[in-house]
Amino acid sequence: MTGLVLEGGAFRGLFTAGVLDALLDIKAEIKYVIGVSAGATNAYSYVSKQRGRNLEIMERFMDNKRYISYGNLIKCKSLMDLDFVFDEIPNKHCIFDYKTLYEFDGKMLAGAFNIETGDVEYFDKDLLDKRGSILRASIAIPLMFPFEKINGQYYADGGLSEPIPVNKSIADGNNKNIIVLTRNEGYRKTKSKANEITYKIYKKKYPKLAKVLRDRYIKYNKQLDYCKELEENGKALIIRPTISMNISRFERDKNKLKAIYQNGYDLIIKDKEKILNYI
Repeated sequence: MTGLVLEGGAFRGLFTAGVLDALLDIKAEIKYVIGVSAGATNAYSYVSKQRGRNLEIMERFMDNKRYISYGNLIKCKSLMDLDFVFDEIPNKHCIFDYKTLYEFDGKMLAGAFNIETGDVEYFDKDLLDKRGSILRASIAIPLMFPFEKINGQYYADGGLSEPIPVNKSIADGNNKNIIVLTRNEGYRKTKSKANEITYKIYKKKYPKLAKVLRDRYIKYNKQLDYCKELEENGKALIIRPTISMNISRFERDKNKLKAIYQNGYDLIIKDKEKILNYI
């Protein structure tokens, strides 16, 4: 069976949105989809078969301060007004097709990091509620977004510990995987001052969270190496951007975001037969 594995990357995820829309257009229906952070939020529109929805949301709401602004950190203690993004938009403005999602006869998993246990937990689509609790958890970047409480446990961004969740896909029985990355070939994550700052902030109260924040660049690079090894052994097909991804995590330039969306879309259309044969 083939798994579809989606990296996060915040607004760099528009590349993934382009990939997923193209997969819908070529009728590549994959029955196992797993993502973290923006990978998970994009995946839901793929599973609900709402082509173009993620691009539409960016185009319609990027200039809306409720969607994203530093002022929200004061008003909502979050870079985004999460009630607007995960409740109002999908339920009032850009309607999400919950019916098609729930009828999907495959598995759709969104990963979130349990800040107490230090484990990444994967929530199935059937647990999605109308306020998007699972997705709020999966995108909860520390200091940018509040931790999300689910069943008495607090969760942060799933990409902190498992940025490319291919191991979970393999553990669930997928001997082949299409892995969608949001960084260019050759990219390596490096240690940053932000790693040390967040480590110091959380090391007393949440030591397991602090450790993954400090060592995240190490884990990410190891996962990149593992993905390459899988591809070399014919066990994975990696889709990554071929135009520059030298954009910020929360890029606001719509033209740049449209360009990376189009790059993702075009890559799939170009290799349509290869991808369908692989699946």
